[in-house]
Amino acid sequence: MRALVRETRLSPENFIYPLFVVPGEGRRREVPSMPGVYQLSVDEAVQEARLANAEGISGVLLFGLPDNKDDVGSAAFDPEAPVQSAVRALKLEVPDLLVVTDVCLCEYTSHGHCGILIDDEIENDGTVEQLTRAALSHASAGADIVAPSDMMDGRVGRIREALDAGGFVNTAIMSYAAKYCSAFYGPFRDAADSAPAFGDRRSHQMDPANAAEALREVALDLDEGADIVMVKPAVTYLDVIARVKEEFGVPTAAYHVSGEYAMLKAAAARGWIDERRAMLETLTAIRRAGADIIITYYAREAARALA
Repeated sequence: MRALVRETRLSPENFIYPLFVVPGEGRRREVPSMPGVYQLSVDEAVQEARLANAEGISGVLLFGLPDNKDDVGSAAFDPEAPVQSAVRALKLEVPDLLVVTDVCLCEYTSHGHCGILIDDEIENDGTVEQLTRAALSHASAGADIVAPSDMMDGRVGRIREALDAGGFVNTAIMSYAAKYCSAFYGPFRDAADSAPAFGDRRSHQMDPANAAEALREVALDLDEGADIVMVKPAVTYLDVIARVKEEFGVPTAAYHVSGEYAMLKAAAARGWIDERRAMLETLTAIRRAGADIIITYYAREAARALA
């Protein structure tokens, strides 16, 4: 009877599964702060994605760790870099899978910041051009969706313009539209080797105290051509997800981030919570708040629990 009258439905089709891709072959290294999450070479990423797809998961979100970094993130648009190589392999081996690529420079810069630095401050417009080059290289490799996560001003419009000019009119943009300067990103920076060498990201990521600002940020990205907007993190910003969905009614994603995942894993390892129930309750809350798409490291575990 409870199932008959349930208001919020959670399905593997709601999930996008993040994967961290590294150079080489046969590489599968567990991230110490994220049990069950691995840095994967392209061949291992293809295998992981194939299993996820068989479990009903709609798509993957790719992050890349290059062999070499420089101060302007040049490897972000190298056609032979891990993300571009993984896109081509996934499109060949798992053709029904939706492939989303993260577009940012933090994994590719030697200083770990999200853009080009001038006097230790990010130069917005030059960074946007680098991000656009990265997005074009992902689209050229076959990505279905590019997802700029940097929070630079104007980057969605510039990427849309360049994609259209390059003939990639059907490549969608999922914008990290309301990305907060959060304490819950720590384990991700371990996984992606993207911790800033100095300072933080308050110059461009949002103040956790602000909600109305999130609506303005979303409106700007939609005006520039975003097809899907994202709120990040998810659990600590359920109110923002709900306001975004109610205000705009557009496809809305939420990122259940590394720290939120790691906390559940740590508590479960100590026997303090029932992990399966806590996982499903958390993901249901994100869905109930209004998220159509949930990006979560729990995607495969949750899919199996829902089967």
